[in-house]
Amino acid sequence: MAVLLPGTGSDADFARRALAPAAESLGARSIDAVEPRSALVDGYHRALNEAAREAGDGGRILIGGVSIGAMTAVQWALRSPDRVAGIIAAMPAWCGRPDGTAAAASAALTARRIAADGLETTIAQMRAGSPRWLGDELARSWRVLGADLVDSMRAASGYVAPTPTEIAALDVPIGIVGVVDDPLHPVDVAHAWARAARRSAVTTITLDELGADPSVLSTAGAGALRRAARTR
Repeated sequence: MAVLLPGTGSDADFARRALAPAAESLGARSIDAVEPRSALVDGYHRALNEAAREAGDGGRILIGGVSIGAMTAVQWALRSPDRVAGIIAAMPAWCGRPDGTAAAASAALTARRIAADGLETTIAQMRAGSPRWLGDELARSWRVLGADLVDSMRAASGYVAPTPTEIAALDVPIGIVGVVDDPLHPVDVAHAWARAARRSAVTTITLDELGADPSVLSTAGAGALRRAARTR
């Protein structure tokens, strides 16, 4: 079984298009893409807990996550390492506290703008400063998330991610995908995770590749996870 966790402001539809091909190629017999709600991290943990229960005694789940979905996946795996077959961690945004990070600041600012100016005005502002493909994706997902969007953005902006020291304790294979030209998800963070984890591999892509086909995260992530699984 595989559980897919979207990034901040994204939704289950994007997570499915980006990561379900990887889960299928790795042998997952069922795939659950979780829709973010206002209690963002708690909701992701509940979904992972439920998947672990469905897997039964001794069953392990594959977790795929983007941005905060990746960070939450590692956090949960640190608590339940015997329930995780592997992790595809795409575009991790920071380690430890979010203070001063671009992604956390962007989430907090977006939440304030939506609360002050409304969703459609904020979408127009976002589109003005984004590549067309990203503007289209976020406009769609923000409208889907609706009333849950502001609270989930606020939750993401204050999330304390696993530190390199914590990641070093994880004895689960993790395939990491970094984006070399994404200022909100610095590729240095992906490499820091890879250096810290015991069983890891990292693959890098570009924003243009992601915009052309979200499933590039599957190709890159599944390949990295297979390499990580061969390490000890």
